[in-house]
Amino acid sequence: MSDWIQTLGIASLLGSALVGGIFFAFSSFVMKALKRIPSAEGIRAMQSINVVVINPAFLGLFMGTAVLSLALIAAVILGYSTESFETLPHWFMIGAIHYFVGTFLVTIAGNVPLNNRLAQSNADTGNAQSLWKTYLKRWTLFNHIRTTSATIAAFCFIIGLLQL
Repeated sequence: MSDWIQTLGIASLLGSALVGGIFFAFSSFVMKALKRIPSAEGIRAMQSINVVVINPAFLGLFMGTAVLSLALIAAVILGYSTESFETLPHWFMIGAIHYFVGTFLVTIAGNVPLNNRLAQSNADTGNAQSLWKTYLKRWTLFNHIRTTSATIAAFCFIIGLLQL
């Protein structure tokens, strides 16, 4: 098996697992904690989180894993086929699709627009409580999808690597 395929699989596994862990933390306790505080405070806290998360470490991991996923998909589509590679496209392709679609694209299409709307809102206005309640429900639903997708991707990458 080509070393670059193995390296790509390992890097994709680590990226998916780390991103999935970050999103799991938000799903399992961060958003629940923010829900327990007054709406204005929760809005301001999430606005701050959404600013701080835009950093090289997180974006490199999050977007880098998306690029790795596309590279795995391309390797499969372009027919990188050898006898030992015949079962890998199945697992690597499934993992890559789960990460790219269920984690990366859901973030871009779901969470980011909600974050942008929240960034433009004033936590002290009369409609803040309604805005926050809707934001929490939708953002957390999208985050559950991202968490699950990243976890499934990591699992698929493990299976693919075990078959090398």
